[in-house]
Amino acid sequence: MQHVLRISRKIDYGLRAMIYLASISLEAVVPFREIARQMDVPEDFLAKILKTLVDQGLVRSTRGPHGGYALARAPAEVSFLDVIEAVEGPVALNVCLDGEDACGHTPACTMVEVWRQGQERMLDVYRQSKLADLAFKTSPGGQVGLVQLAIPVGLRPS
Repeated sequence: MQHVLRISRKIDYGLRAMIYLASISLEAVVPFREIARQMDVPEDFLAKILKTLVDQGLVRSTRGPHGGYALARAPAEVSFLDVIEAVEGPVALNVCLDGEDACGHTPACTMVEVWRQGQERMLDVYRQSKLADLAFKTSPGGQVGLVQLAIPVGLRPS
């Protein structure tokens, strides 16, 4: 059986929500239920993730009957790594790279440098991947992305 390094559902759903928010007008706010429906994410789980993203300063929320969520920063300023670390904390490919849980063999271990290089390459990819580059591009008919999400006229970017 093959073991796969996996991105958690929390990260996946957080990234989906952020990419959706990056695809709409910066002035618009979207109810979390609409984000959940459009991105096929469980509402209860998304509500918790959005609260975390608000607490971390990546998303802003507006209360009231016309309230909802929007990006707190421009999509070009937010990387995959920003979102990943906001919802799950710092990334460590191996426990020996996690400052707190490093094993006692780290100073003499011949694998540490390989893990370190692998982590840096992975983090570079995540740092360079900006929401603006991944946001769904709207067609003239209002359809976006491979899943053909419909963005209402008032939410479309200008």
